[in-house]
Amino acid sequence: MLRLERDKDEMHEVSSIFASRGHAWDELASHYDDEQRAFLLEFLIQSNALTRQEIARLREASAGEEGMFSAPLADLESARLVFPSGAFRLTLRTTEGMAELYQARFEGPVPDVAAKDGVVTIRYPRRLLGLGGQQRQAVVTLNVAIPWQIVIQGGASDVTAELGGLDLTGLEVKGGENLMRLELPAPSAVVPIRISGGASEVTIRRPAGTAARVHIKGWAYKFVFDDQTFDYLGKNVQLQSSGFEPTAPYYDIEVLSSASMVTITTG
Repeated sequence: MLRLERDKDEMHEVSSIFASRGHAWDELASHYDDEQRAFLLEFLIQSNALTRQEIARLREASAGEEGMFSAPLADLESARLVFPSGAFRLTLRTTEGMAELYQARFEGPVPDVAAKDGVVTIRYPRRLLGLGGQQRQAVVTLNVAIPWQIVIQGGASDVTAELGGLDLTGLEVKGGENLMRLELPAPSAVVPIRISGGASEVTIRRPAGTAARVHIKGWAYKFVFDDQTFDYLGKNVQLQSSGFEPTAPYYDIEVLSSASMVTITTG
């Protein structure tokens, strides 16, 4: 926020710039009678008020005194976390007994945060993505009381998701990543995991005894699946874990692009 000091010569220069615009508005308004101007003024007042209300509604998420963003859990039965843009370091965590739907804290430029009807959207505007030398880090904690779907778009340099205890209904990551580490919870159904856009190193761990079916549609220069190791694996290769049963809950994992190193295992 920039402000000019009062009673400085520069203030007169700035005032003259805006004065010409004021004269133009006066000229425009002169073509309307008093009744028409009253109507236009009332319309602008009401539309501005509605806009402020809509912004407040869309941004139920608000930053607390310590910079913590959150939204109420209310009576939601499910939720969705969406990152439409990337270029940041993302850490996802879970917790029990939290009154809020989620909590988020950021380092570096603060993104736009909105929560509406159970959809939490965290968006870094393009003007922030181009800022050099500033670390963009988001740490988001999800309430495990309801199921979650997670969508990460636009790519990210480093993604860590520690999702133990969460009822995960689906996870999609696209746009390209450098490092991605996923600690998955025990599934309650068939849970789709989709990874696209290219990645350097991907590690996915699921609880012991949890089945998985893997479909490599791209290429993996090195691929580890439980006790099996493959070099230069692809394209259109399908694998499944030992004891896989299609009628039981399992992770349905698709790697749609190329990756240097992919590890899918239990632990």
